[in-house]
Amino acid sequence: MSKSDVKIRDLESRVGQEIGVSPWLEIAQDRIDLFAKATEDFQWIHVDREKAKSSPFGGTIAHGFLTLSMLPKLVESTFEFSDRKMGVNYGLNKVRFTAPVPAGAKIRGRFTLAKYEKIDGNGVQTTWSVVMEREGGDKPVCVAETISRHYF
Repeated sequence: MSKSDVKIRDLESRVGQEIGVSPWLEIAQDRIDLFAKATEDFQWIHVDREKAKSSPFGGTIAHGFLTLSMLPKLVESTFEFSDRKMGVNYGLNKVRFTAPVPAGAKIRGRFTLAKYEKIDGNGVQTTWSVVMEREGGDKPVCVAETISRHYF
C-alpha cells in the first residue's frame, strides 16, 4: 500500500470523511520489550512470557501506551502531506484502549478528519478520529482523537 498524497489546504471540505487507512504494522515482542525498557514499565503481562500464558490473554500483550505511541508511524506510512513545511503533534482529547494487542499481532489505523481550523502563524489545526484495529480482531484496540498542527 502506498502513501496518499494529501494536501492539507484541501482537507477543509472533507471534515467527517475517512481520509486514509494505514498498512498493517506488527507489534512484535521485541518492540514490547524495548518499550518496557524505555518506560521502565515491566508489568508481567507485557514481558513475562511464561507467566502471561496463564493470563486471560494467553500470552503477553502490548502496553496501551505502546499502541498509542505507534500513531505517528501509522500516520507517516499513510499520508504524504506535500503542501506543508512542518507538522507537529498538538495533543489528544480522548483515548481508550478497547481491546488488547497480543505480541505478534498486526495493527493499523483508520483516520477520519473530525475538525479543521485555521490558526495563527500560517497554519491549520486538524483533529482526527482514529480507530486502531488488530488484524483478525472483532473490535478496535484503541480509539483516539488526536490533534495536529500543520504550517505552510
